[in-house]
Amino acid sequence: MSPACGKVFIVDDDPSVGKALTRLFGSAGYQAEVFASADDFLEARKPVDTPCCMVLDLKMPGLGGLELQEELVQEPDAVPIVFMTGYGDIPSTVRAMKNGAVTFLSKPADDNVLIQAVQEALAKDALHKQDLVRLETIQRRLASLTAREYEILTHVIAGLLNKQIAFALNISEKTVKAHRGRVMTKMKAGSLAELVRMAGKAGIQPAHNPED
Repeated sequence: MSPACGKVFIVDDDPSVGKALTRLFGSAGYQAEVFASADDFLEARKPVDTPCCMVLDLKMPGLGGLELQEELVQEPDAVPIVFMTGYGDIPSTVRAMKNGAVTFLSKPADDNVLIQAVQEALAKDALHKQDLVRLETIQRRLASLTAREYEILTHVIAGLLNKQIAFALNISEKTVKAHRGRVMTKMKAGSLAELVRMAGKAGIQPAHNPED
């Protein structure tokens, strides 16, 4: 990942920490935005297209770092978090890591260690954003299917042959073949395996196999 394609949200109530981290991340080529509290971040945040992450303090006035993390992890585009605090303990560390924190650092953190953690977090977010784009593409293709084509799709990904699908749906094998072809075309699937992968990513359940 190019250093210039990442943004770091710094959430810390210590202004000197915000200034120091802004300089550090700027020297590494990253954009940085500082928030004095978790509440300020929640009020001001906007969607970010580029990879982003958060360097988060643990104890702050109002909403604490762990509480902010627990709120953010409920969202599909949750920001990867690097905790950096002077008040860390084992229970807090365990709680943060269980909720998906990239790492948990003590203040003052070594600059190189912190930059490496941010790079890891940004790479994680870049992959997640790519996954979201792929999922949106699959969902658009699924929306183009007719009700019958969608029904055929669920039977195809169950591994049923055309004649088995025809029997299950009480239609001709020729009709199944035609619908199946349109499904493959609309989904832009080059193979059955690719169609199964896309359906799985979208959470589509295969139809019940009558032979099971």
